[in-house]
Amino acid sequence: MLTILGFAMIATFLVLIMLKKMSPIAALVLIPALFCVFVGKGAHLGDYVIDGVSSLAPTAAMLMFAIVYFGVMIDVGLFDPIVRGILRFCKADPMRIVVGTAVLAAIVSLDGDGSTTFMITVSAMYPLYKRLKMSLVVMTGVAAMANGVMNTLPWGGPTARAATALKLDASDIFVPMIPALLVGLLGVFFLAYVLGLRERKRLGVLTLDEALEQDKAEETETVLVGAGSGAGSGSGKAARATGGSGAGPDAADTEATDTDGKDDGATDADGGFQGLDPNRATLRPKLYWFNALLTVALLTAMIMELLPIPVLFLLGAALALSVNFPHIPDQKARIAAHAENVLNVSGMVFAAAVFTGVLQGTGMVDHMAKWMVDVIPEGMGPHMALVTGLLSLPLTYFMSNDGFYFGVLPVLAEAGAAHGVSPLEMARASLVGQPLHMSSPLVPAVYVLVGMAKVEFGDHTRFVVKWAALTCLLILGAGFLFGII
Repeated sequence: MLTILGFAMIATFLVLIMLKKMSPIAALVLIPALFCVFVGKGAHLGDYVIDGVSSLAPTAAMLMFAIVYFGVMIDVGLFDPIVRGILRFCKADPMRIVVGTAVLAAIVSLDGDGSTTFMITVSAMYPLYKRLKMSLVVMTGVAAMANGVMNTLPWGGPTARAATALKLDASDIFVPMIPALLVGLLGVFFLAYVLGLRERKRLGVLTLDEALEQDKAEETETVLVGAGSGAGSGSGKAARATGGSGAGPDAADTEATDTDGKDDGATDADGGFQGLDPNRATLRPKLYWFNALLTVALLTAMIMELLPIPVLFLLGAALALSVNFPHIPDQKARIAAHAENVLNVSGMVFAAAVFTGVLQGTGMVDHMAKWMVDVIPEGMGPHMALVTGLLSLPLTYFMSNDGFYFGVLPVLAEAGAAHGVSPLEMARASLVGQPLHMSSPLVPAVYVLVGMAKVEFGDHTRFVVKWAALTCLLILGAGFLFGII
């Protein structure tokens, strides 16, 4: 019964947010509360929620101060050279922009933190997507998949969890997986190329000057029409955003919507697009090397685990604010500038704590995992690594990495050992589902991504699930072909 209710709760949550019948925060709180009552343990809901909040509080604290820290680093211009390089490569070609998004997300993912990756990638690429009216779900989807592949780095989390759960060395798990992961990353780049071509076909290729002129023309048209009849030019803008007719393959997948009405791009003296305003008042060019060294030191300390990550980002944010903005009003202004992202993400994390708390507290996760293991046919025993790779897709999507690696993987590994499958093969296979996992509603970083990109979580989910699953299967196939799994 708990197994059925567990799957029903997850399915209900996903359907409601994908159909936009409920906001993610409301769904994460109300649906598990309702199912907790169905299970007959409504009296324990408070305990489950407190347990969930307690377990995720360090994550929420880390995200809060990481957003402030990297927001300040973006404000002061630390990442401007990388952004300028990517923008020079992208020009105004939608195909190059989508590929550039994948490359930038993969490079920044080397720090092992998804939230950092998404903050930097969205801050760099969002103005280009908005200026050229490209699909924002393409940006979020490509960034999430590139980060998902790179999330398998030993300091990214999943590999360390698998090594701990099965008492193995993380390098023994990761190093042989590199060829398969490279195939997966190349698959993401190829997918970005295909999606970019689709965007190019839908929008055409403009020079940046043409894009700026078109924007100015639309602004003039809006003012004139608004003054004459009280009506906006939304229909004309929508037609231009879809290349006139909106037709084309999977047009619904690549629909681009501008809802905030802001001018998200910056131009230089010659009218060229810059992405990040090169003359913004928050730039601190004289402190560039201090900020660079501080960031390197912070990431090094994080990798070496010198202090808990929330403590490192708390100290880093305080130091970055104090040095770059010594005056208290300026510090308050920077904190206020990033307060919306902080509130959205931390609120989502605590809401997710209700979901995970009920799943674990009621025992639904344990029953679901046991059922998944029990339904595996006896004849599949010698192929348990392949089975584990396939199961990692839904299981890492529907539950946390902790739940999968510490709760499910040891059971699967024990079943595999009975048929001669080594724990190393099982551990490597368990990493396959990470490109899909990074878009799970239980991953706090994904809310940073969709929140900063102003994309509905349901739209992101509908778009990315099929492509992320395909990337996972590509990694699994490569691992099987190379004899790694």
